[in-house]
Amino acid sequence: MYRLWVCGCCGALRPRYKRLVDNIFPEDPEDGLVKANMEKLTFYALSAPEKLDRIGAYLSERLSRDVARHRYGYVCIAMEALDQLLMACHCQSINLFVESFLKMVRKLLEADKPNLQILGTNSFVKFANIEEDTASYHRSYDFFVSRFSEMCHSSYEDPDIRTKIRMAGINGLQGVVRKTVNDDLQSNIWDPQHMDKIVPSLLFNLQSGEGTESRSPSPLQASEKEKESPAELTERCFRELLGRAAYGNIKNAVTPVLMHLDNHSLWEGKTFAVRCFKIIMYSIQSQHSHLVIQQLLGHLDANSKNSATVRAGIVEVLLEAAAIASSGSVGPTVLEVFNTLLRQLRLSVDYELTGSYDASGNIGIKIIKTHEERQLQEAVIRTIGSFANTLPTYQRSEVMLFIMGKIPVPGVHPALTNAGSGGCEGIRMIQIMLLKSLVQVTTGFQTTNMLTALPNSFLEPLLSFSLMEDPEVRLLVLTILLSVIDRHDNTPKFSSISIISDISVLKLKVDKCSRQDNLFMKKHAQQLYRHIYLACKEQSSGPQHFETLYTLLALISMELANEEVVVDLIRLALALQELAQTNEESLSVYNRCAVHALSAAYLNLICQLTTVPTFCQHIHEVIEMRQKEVPFLLPEDVFIENPKLPASLEKLEGDVLFQQSKITEVLGGSGYNTDRLATPYIPQFTDEDRLSKRKSIGETISLQVEVESRNSPEKEERTPAEEITFETLKNAIVDSVGMEEQERERRRQVVEKFQKAPFEEIAAHCGARATLLQSKLNQIFEITIRPPPSPSGTISSGYGQTQSRSVPVYEMKFPDLCVY
Repeated sequence: MYRLWVCGCCGALRPRYKRLVDNIFPEDPEDGLVKANMEKLTFYALSAPEKLDRIGAYLSERLSRDVARHRYGYVCIAMEALDQLLMACHCQSINLFVESFLKMVRKLLEADKPNLQILGTNSFVKFANIEEDTASYHRSYDFFVSRFSEMCHSSYEDPDIRTKIRMAGINGLQGVVRKTVNDDLQSNIWDPQHMDKIVPSLLFNLQSGEGTESRSPSPLQASEKEKESPAELTERCFRELLGRAAYGNIKNAVTPVLMHLDNHSLWEGKTFAVRCFKIIMYSIQSQHSHLVIQQLLGHLDANSKNSATVRAGIVEVLLEAAAIASSGSVGPTVLEVFNTLLRQLRLSVDYELTGSYDASGNIGIKIIKTHEERQLQEAVIRTIGSFANTLPTYQRSEVMLFIMGKIPVPGVHPALTNAGSGGCEGIRMIQIMLLKSLVQVTTGFQTTNMLTALPNSFLEPLLSFSLMEDPEVRLLVLTILLSVIDRHDNTPKFSSISIISDISVLKLKVDKCSRQDNLFMKKHAQQLYRHIYLACKEQSSGPQHFETLYTLLALISMELANEEVVVDLIRLALALQELAQTNEESLSVYNRCAVHALSAAYLNLICQLTTVPTFCQHIHEVIEMRQKEVPFLLPEDVFIENPKLPASLEKLEGDVLFQQSKITEVLGGSGYNTDRLATPYIPQFTDEDRLSKRKSIGETISLQVEVESRNSPEKEERTPAEEITFETLKNAIVDSVGMEEQERERRRQVVEKFQKAPFEEIAAHCGARATLLQSKLNQIFEITIRPPPSPSGTISSGYGQTQSRSVPVYEMKFPDLCVY
C-alpha cells in the first residue's frame, strides 16, 4: 500500500510532456495509437514549442528501450507519433526534434528485422517531403546514404521480403536526394563519395528489371502493378536525380554510370547501356546534353585498347545519345567530336591490320577478331552520320572539309605512306572508311548555294580520288557527289539505268538554276565533265559505277543545268559514245557496251528534259534501231546479271549511232549554240590525271620524256620572238581544238614508244638524259658556289688579273646603315 502511494505521488510529479507521451501508448499495442491522447500531445507541442526537443528525446528513449526488448508494437506506435508531430510542427525549434527523430530512424535502420528497416525508411521518406522553415548547419546524411545503398543490394533469402527491402532502399535514396539537393547548407549530395554509392545502387536494381523496357521519356503513365516493381521505382528515382542535376554536377552523376558498366562488363551487351543513357539523355536538361556526349567520347578514348565489343558498345550508346539530344548535342567543340570518332576509326583499322592492340607485337597480348573490328568500324561510321544530322548546314560543311583533310593521299602526304603496319593496304582501308564517313555526313545534306557546299578545298581532293584505281573508292566518291548535288531527293528515281519512254512518270522535281548555281558550273563544270569521262575509261568499273554515273549526269541536268550546261552534257555523252567506238583505251567488250548504254540512256533523258521534238525523234530512232540490230548497246541488255554480249565489238556505223551533226542541226533550230554543239568534247588532261594512279612504268617514263623533250639540246637555239597581234590571238583560239588533238596524239606516241621499244634503246635514252641533267647541275653549282665579291677588296692573281678574295661573312665590315 505504501509503495503504490509513493508511485502515485511520483507519477504526479513527472513532467507534463512525459505524461502526455506515455498516455499515447495503450496497454495492448494491438490497439494502436491512442488518438485522443495524441491530439493532446500535438496541441501541447504546438502551444509550447520549446518542449518539442524534449518530447523527441523522450520518444527516442522509449523507442530504443522497446527495440531492445523486442516490443515492436510500441516501436510502431512511437514512430507514428513522431511522424504526426513532424507533420504538425514547423517552429524554429524543430531542428532539435529532428535530431531525435533521425536518431530513432537510424536505430531502426540498424536493426536486423526487415520490418523495422522498412518502418524507419518510410518515416524518413515522410520527413524528406517536409519543407523546413529553418536551415540546419550540422545535420549529416552520410549514414543514410550508405545504409539505403546497402538495402538496395539486399540479398535476403525470401524474395518478397528482399524486394520490399530493396524498394525501401530506393525510396530512402530518393528521400535523401530530395532533402539535400537544393539545400546549400547540407553536404553536397553530388560529391563523388555520395554519387559512387547512389548511382550504382540504382543501376543494380534497374538491371534486375532489364526486361521492362522504358517506353517513354516519363514513366508516370505506368500501371500501379508496374510501379510496385523495383525497376520502375528505380527508373523514376534515377530520372528525378538526373533532372535535378545542374551544369556542374552532370559529370559526377554520369561517371559512376560509366564505371558501373565497365566493372560489370555491360558494354558488350549494349542493351542495358543504351537503356541507361536513354534515361540520362531524356532526364537531364537539354542544354547539358553535350556534357554527356563529351564524357562518352572521353570514355571511348580511355578504352582505346579494350576489346572491339566494348568499344562498339560505347559507340552504339553514342549513336543513341546523339539521336535523342537536341541540335546542340555536339556542344562548342564540334570538330573535336568528329576528330575523336575518326581517331577511333583509324585505330580500329590499325588493330585489324596488325592483329593486336600493341603495335610492337609483344607476345601474350589479346588477339583481335577481324569481324568485331569491322562491326566497330561500321558503328563508328553510323555514329558520325548521326552526329552530323544534328548540325546546321554551315557546320556540316566544316565537318566535310575536316574529314576530307584526314584522308591520306599517297605521294601527297608522305608521312602517311608508311603509317601503320599495313602499308598501302592500311592507307586504302583508311581511305575507304573516311569516305564512308563522308557519305554518312553528306546524306540528307541540303544547301541553296553549291559554291559554299562544294568549295575548291573540298571538291578538288574529292575528284582526285575519283581517279584512283580502287573501284570501291571511286564508287564512294560518286555517291558523295550525288548526296551533295541532289537537293530535291531525285536520286532514288534513277536507281537503275533504263530507257524511259516518258519521264513524267518519274515525277521529277526540277527548279530553275539559280545565279549561284550558274557561277558554280562556270567554275567547276569542266572538272566534273572530265572526271565523268575519265571514270568511264576505267577497266575496273562495274554496273554500280555506270548506274551512279548515270544518276550524276541526270542530277546535274536537273539541279545545275542552264542552256550552256545542257549543250556541254550532250557533247560529253557523244564523246563517251566516241570513246567506246574508237576504243583507244583498250576497254573490254562489257565496258564498251556499258559506255554505249550509258550514253544512250542519258541522251534519252536529256532530250525529254529539253522538250525539243526533233531532238527526241532522232534519239528515239537510234534507240529503236539498236533494239532491232544491237540490243547489247542498250542498258536493259547490259546491266543485268548475265548479259549476252558479242565476243568482240567491231566498229559500228550507220543508224545505231547518235550523230553529232544531226543533233547540232535540230538543236540549232531551237536556239542552242550550234558552234559549241558542233565541236567534239575533248577532256583537258592535267598532271593530276597522270600522276594520281601511276598505272604502269610506261606512263611514268612518258612524263619524264615530255620534260626532257622540252629541254633537249636540239631546242637550245632560240627562235625569234613572234609578234603578238589580234590575228595571232584569233588564230590561237580557232586552232586550240586542233592543237589539243596534236598534243593527245604526241602523248600517245610517247607512251607507245616506251611500251614497245627494246630495253637497250630505252636504257641508252635514259643514260643520255642523265648525262644532260648532270651537266646542267654542274653549271648551276658552278654559278652558285662561286664566292661573291668581298667588301674588303680584291687581290691580283699571278697572271695580272684581279681575283676576288673570299672573306667569311662574319669578318666582313658593313656600313653602319646596313647593320641593325
